[in-house]
Amino acid sequence: MQFPPDFLFGAATSAYQIEGASHADGKGLSIWDVFAHTPGKTWEGQTGDVACAHYQRFREDVALMQQLGLRAYRFSISWPRILPDGTGAINEKGLAFYERLVDALLAAGIAPWLTLYHWDLPYELHLRGGWLNPEMAAWFGEYTQVVVARLSDRVRNWITLNEPQVFVGCGYKDGVHAPGLRLALPEILRVTHNVLRAHGTATQVIRAQAKTPPQVGIAPNGAHFYPATDTPADIAAARTKFCAVDAPDMWNNTWFMDPIFFGHYPEDGLRLFADVMPPVSEADLHCIHQPPDIYCWNMYFGMPVSAEPGTGRPRVTHQIGAAAQTFFQWPVTPEAFYWCARFAYERYQKPIYVTENGMAGLDWVHRDGAVHDPQRIDFLTRYLGVLARAIADGVDVRGYFQWSLLDNIEWAEGVKQRFGLVYVDFATQQRVLKDSAYWYRDLIARTRTGNIGDTAEKSE
Repeated sequence: MQFPPDFLFGAATSAYQIEGASHADGKGLSIWDVFAHTPGKTWEGQTGDVACAHYQRFREDVALMQQLGLRAYRFSISWPRILPDGTGAINEKGLAFYERLVDALLAAGIAPWLTLYHWDLPYELHLRGGWLNPEMAAWFGEYTQVVVARLSDRVRNWITLNEPQVFVGCGYKDGVHAPGLRLALPEILRVTHNVLRAHGTATQVIRAQAKTPPQVGIAPNGAHFYPATDTPADIAAARTKFCAVDAPDMWNNTWFMDPIFFGHYPEDGLRLFADVMPPVSEADLHCIHQPPDIYCWNMYFGMPVSAEPGTGRPRVTHQIGAAAQTFFQWPVTPEAFYWCARFAYERYQKPIYVTENGMAGLDWVHRDGAVHDPQRIDFLTRYLGVLARAIADGVDVRGYFQWSLLDNIEWAEGVKQRFGLVYVDFATQQRVLKDSAYWYRDLIARTRTGNIGDTAEKSE
């Protein structure tokens, strides 16, 4: 497992999932604050009111990052913490928190990677139509201006939106995430179009107003497919499937990314959605067409694809029990990590940063006081191993952010799904480094020295 000495190893979180302090210091409500308090919407009725208490304990968490040797930390801003109504009056106490966080990261030698939107839309904007309202692009631009004005002298790396496929698909189509809507396809396409316009608006604001030269990305998590075998036919079929819009849903890559990179929606999607497309103007497409500097990529698992005999058409060939599963019942498919990195780089030709990857485990503190998570170490060894192979084969991958730094509130799943390198006792807020955290620390250290070998599960 060989990585370049300057490879960027980090970890990631999001505001709602770790900050807590949901009503502190002038913060406004988000759609997740309201959704999680709606009976039956989250596991055991759990909310992010307290979460990991990161708002109060951020210095302790930055010290943990420094202990692990992280080179970068990806976090998100809570929009309603700094603009309680979504627009208008600024909450200075909220902005000051993020200033203190960024300053602490820089003092620890950790590069801040700032995500503007990780799903916690101000509830007041939801009441005005939220992502269905075409004014959302302007509202998002105003919010971006506030953050850029205050933090861009210290923050260079910006991610506009996290996983638009997920927050649109789960929140506005399937109703299992905030705001819990089940919209018809024409409305879903309007939401998506407004989301893309918001990305374009924010990108223009960052590039025009940032005080230090910015690097801008967007972090999709779409549909991931890999060839069932290494035959040319299966590779071609998987590539075709990776780039296809072939179902009336949001689980694809190109409907979201092609307009941003190329300035137009993909032709197969336009044919599929021809009868339900919202109005799309040239001005809209010009706004959306703000190609990122980097391809930020969130990926956990994929599905195998083979070429149908005789036609070569892609066919998903998932077999029951063919792959190991995480506690989230997601398959462990490291080969998808290799192939999808290749497919994304071939299509968009931008340096890749993996901005989320990890696994949910069934972790607890053992009788010796440690948290032993060998499955996560095996998962990371497999996924990072094939990522290193992709780099060796010419894919320009420059960084990897482990999801997540801390066990956290996993949205509607509550604290049931533990993704962290660091175990969190949610009753006491005690943090315990898991064995995987020590493994990751050693990998980072050995990469820096250019001496990559097998890393021990734990060395202190």
